[in-house]
Amino acid sequence: MIQASGITKSYGNLQVLRGIDLSIRKGEVAAIVGPSGAGKTTLLQILGTLDRPDTGQVSVSGTDVLRLRDSELSRFRCCHIGFVFQFHQLLPEFSALENIMIPRLLAGQSDRQARLRASELLARMGLADRAAHKPAELSGGEKQRVAVARALANCPDVIFADEPSGSLDTRNRADLHRLFFELRDQLGQTFVIVTHDESFASGCDRIIRLIDGKIEQ
Repeated sequence: MIQASGITKSYGNLQVLRGIDLSIRKGEVAAIVGPSGAGKTTLLQILGTLDRPDTGQVSVSGTDVLRLRDSELSRFRCCHIGFVFQFHQLLPEFSALENIMIPRLLAGQSDRQARLRASELLARMGLADRAAHKPAELSGGEKQRVAVARALANCPDVIFADEPSGSLDTRNRADLHRLFFELRDQLGQTFVIVTHDESFASGCDRIIRLIDGKIEQ
C-alpha cells in the first residue's frame, strides 16, 4: 500500500527526519507515536503527499508520488488519499452534507452523485439527522465524524489522521477510535494515525515509534 525509503527532511539547519524506511499494508491501522519534535507530523505530511522530502522515495498504491507534477499530485491526492485533522477543518459556511460532498465534486462527480455518497456516509456515521447542520451547530464528536466521512468520500486507498482525537473529551475520543477500527473491519480501510494517546496506539495493528527523526527499532 505505502512504501517509503531513505526519507530525510530538514528545515534550515534542523534535520527533522533522518532516513526513514517503512511500509504500510492494506487494511492496516498504523499509529505513529513519539515525543513532540520527533518528526511525526512531518512524516505524515510526506507520506500523504502534502510535503516533499529532501531525499528518498514514496510509493502509494504502486504510484511513485514524488515523480508526479503538482497538478497530477493534486488529482492523485483527491482520488486516493483522505485526511482527518485535529480540529476537523470543516468549512463553516457549508452544512455537514455539503462538506462531505466537496471531495466528490472536486473529483468531477455530479452534484447528484456527490449528494448521494455524502448521505450514505452520514448515515454510516449515525448523523443522518444532522445533514443540514453547519459545523457551529455540531458537537466536537459530531464534527470529527463529519470529517471522517469527508475523508471517506472518494473511497481513498488510505486515510492519514493527525491527532484526530486530540481535541475531544474521553467519551468522544473512545467513540472515534472505535470508528476507525470499525471502518478497518467493515471496509478494509487503511489508516495511518499520528497520536499521543498510548492507549489507542497499543490497540492498533502496529506502532511506528519515532525518536529524533528515526524509527525506533
